[in-house]
Amino acid sequence: MNQTIKDYCLSFILCFVFLGVSACSSDKEETPVSIKTLTASSNKIDFESKENTIEVTVNSNGVAWTLSNSVSWIKLSSTAGTSGSTIIKITALENTTTALRNTVLTLTGTEVPSATISVSQAAGSLYPNYNTNPIAADASGMGSSAVELAAKIKLGWNIGNTLEATGGETAWGNPKVTKALIDAVKANGFNAIRIPCSWNQNLENTSTAKIKTDWLNRVKEVVQYCVDNDMYVVVNIHWDGGWLENNITEAKKVENNAKQKAFWEQIATHLRGFDEHLLFASANEPAVEDAAQMVVLTSYHQTFIDAVRSTGGKNASRVLVVQGPTTDIEKTNKLMTTLPTDKVTGRMMVEVHYYSPWNFAGLTKDETWGKMFYYWGAGFHSTTDTERNATWGEEADLEKNFKLMKTQFVDKGIPVLLGEFGAIRRTTLTGDALTLHLNSRAYYLKTVVKTAKANGLLPFYWDEGSLGNNGFGIMNRSNNTVFDTQALNALIDGLK
Repeated sequence: MNQTIKDYCLSFILCFVFLGVSACSSDKEETPVSIKTLTASSNKIDFESKENTIEVTVNSNGVAWTLSNSVSWIKLSSTAGTSGSTIIKITALENTTTALRNTVLTLTGTEVPSATISVSQAAGSLYPNYNTNPIAADASGMGSSAVELAAKIKLGWNIGNTLEATGGETAWGNPKVTKALIDAVKANGFNAIRIPCSWNQNLENTSTAKIKTDWLNRVKEVVQYCVDNDMYVVVNIHWDGGWLENNITEAKKVENNAKQKAFWEQIATHLRGFDEHLLFASANEPAVEDAAQMVVLTSYHQTFIDAVRSTGGKNASRVLVVQGPTTDIEKTNKLMTTLPTDKVTGRMMVEVHYYSPWNFAGLTKDETWGKMFYYWGAGFHSTTDTERNATWGEEADLEKNFKLMKTQFVDKGIPVLLGEFGAIRRTTLTGDALTLHLNSRAYYLKTVVKTAKANGLLPFYWDEGSLGNNGFGIMNRSNNTVFDTQALNALIDGLK
């Protein structure tokens, strides 16, 4: 074999050996390279306002880590660890401020990207929790749904300008409410009472919104007068200085919801023992003009419902009343498209008021936008004092408005409380003009009651105790007799 052939064979053998070795080595498993990781089981935590603890697991693969926290209201059970799984308890202390608060916890380790955990906590309340002794639900004496209760309410009367009067119960000229007065109201055909109430001026401590026990007892005493007469009674938060009614805005939403909650926890707890004869009403005439304000008002109503229900007992199923925007029927029809939620079904009513046309019902001097009306309704227009005849808001408009409420609520199983209605007496008129006016007013009252009942609305006459010119008063509270027999008879006639 010559040298060339030898060289060729040697090259072939070396190549074969090399390939063989390579082939063998490719069948061996390579040692895996360890990848370092660092993760948390959650990257976002939302706490309630009260103190609470949530657990998060940190998973580390070969990484020593630290968890940093820059705020004092967050406490961590551990801030560092090594490889493996570590459970960390993250505690948020109670938020006693009225603002939402946020922070970010940062998880860091060597040779790995940092991770973050976003933490938020709901705003706290301005006031203490007054639902200090909630009790188990008590259904005794609470068998009627809102619809069934509505069927029992025939005709209501307002103790106006009294328990809501700025400066005290007698500050606006009415005497203190007595059992004899309520007895007289019952004896003259009313079976329901609405008690407008002030609370904000009756605080023991403004910084804590604590209502004076004496005032809670006084309201309870008047409610008892009504219930003792087998009358249904509505207790509300009335104008009350306007803290809620004139501040239905995003800017006041948190503050007012806190006060609404504090007030109703106290009112509901104090009056919890009454059976279904007692209804609670969230507000009076909340000033709302648009959809954005309606959202805020709904939050106030939701706070009211939640606060009352939380106290338990008979309040767990009590019928509750929420007010439409400005308690105006047209605005309510347009803006109150959704109601607050209630965990108890069939125990809610809606409230509106009716003083239309205001030119007739309440206007006491001519304005640039319209003149006073003295005469209302078909057959009651003056042929000599024609500029004082109503030109709008008569029978057809009354029927149209009440039918809106029937369609929107009553037909859907939500009764509508006509919490206030009425018309003033214009007793500076004389002779035939006065007679025609008073007859017209009586016809107005009769027609409002009749139309309300026909559409499922529950009429409560507004009586503010005034017996003079431009007054609404029917009952003489100084001697508990009927002052305005014509108006009373008109209301009763409307029920027939």
